[in-house]
Amino acid sequence: MSRIHDALRKAGKSDILATPPVSGESGGLDGVAPGNLVAIHPGILADVEEVPFQPAPESHLIDLSNKHETPGEEFRTLRTRLNHLQTLQPLHTLVVTSPSPAEGKTFAAVNLALAESHLAENTVLLGDFDLRRPIIHNLFQVDRSPGLSDYLMGEIPFSKALRRISGLNLYLLPAGSAVKNPLELLNLKQCRALFEDLPQLFNWAIFDTPPLLFSADANLLATMADGTIMVVKIGATTFDNVTRALQSFCENNVLGVVANGARATELYSKYTYYYTRAE
Repeated sequence: MSRIHDALRKAGKSDILATPPVSGESGGLDGVAPGNLVAIHPGILADVEEVPFQPAPESHLIDLSNKHETPGEEFRTLRTRLNHLQTLQPLHTLVVTSPSPAEGKTFAAVNLALAESHLAENTVLLGDFDLRRPIIHNLFQVDRSPGLSDYLMGEIPFSKALRRISGLNLYLLPAGSAVKNPLELLNLKQCRALFEDLPQLFNWAIFDTPPLLFSADANLLATMADGTIMVVKIGATTFDNVTRALQSFCENNVLGVVANGARATELYSKYTYYYTRAE
C-alpha cells in the first residue's frame, strides 16, 4: 500500500485537470427548483416502485447477515469510517470509480450501498452513472429504463426513475435508456441540480461511474459530488495508472482508495478494502 500512499501525496501537488460542466436547462427533482424539493414534494419517495431483493447469481453481493464473513466486515468498517467522516464535513454524495476497467468499482459501490442501507437511520441511493456500460440493473435484476438518462432528458419525473428494494432502505437509480453522448448529458445543468437536491432525500447517494482513464465522465461527476473513492485491484492496477488517475482529481475531493483482490496471506481475506482520508 506504500505506493498508493505515495500517489496520494503526489496528487496533492498536482494541477486540477477536471473540466467544469457547461450551462444547460435547470430544474430540480420532478421539475421543482433546487432547494425547494422537500417543501413542495415531501412524499416524493412514496411514489417509487418497490421491487424484490433478488440479486443475480453473478452479482457477488456480500451477506451482511453473516457476521463471520470477512468481506462483509470490511464493508462495515468502510461504512463506519465514512459515517464518522460525515459527522465532520458535509458528505452525502459519493462517486466510486477506478483508473481502468475490471478493477472492482461496481463491486465496491454496490456493497458499500448495501452496507449503508442496513443501518436503520440511513436512506441510501445507489445510482448507475456509468452510462457507457451500465450493469447495476443486471445485478439486481431490474429494468434498465426508465432511469437516470430518461430523467435528465426531461421524459419522466424523478420518482419514476427510481426502484426501492423491498426490505431495505435502498433505492436504485438505473442508467436508463441508452444515449449516444453520455458526457454531454452529464454536462447538463439538470445533473448538477440533481446532486444538489439528493441530500434532501438520502443520507447517502453512491454512484458507480466509468473508469477515469477511459472517459471524462467520472472526472466531471467528481466535481459535483461531495467526495470520491477510487478502487484499485492489487496485482493489476499499475502505479502509473494510480498516479495519473489521482492527479486528475481536485485534491480535496479524494476521500481515499479501496484496494480490491488481496490474497488471504496478504490482508487476511479474499477481498480486503483499505480506506484512508487524503491528507
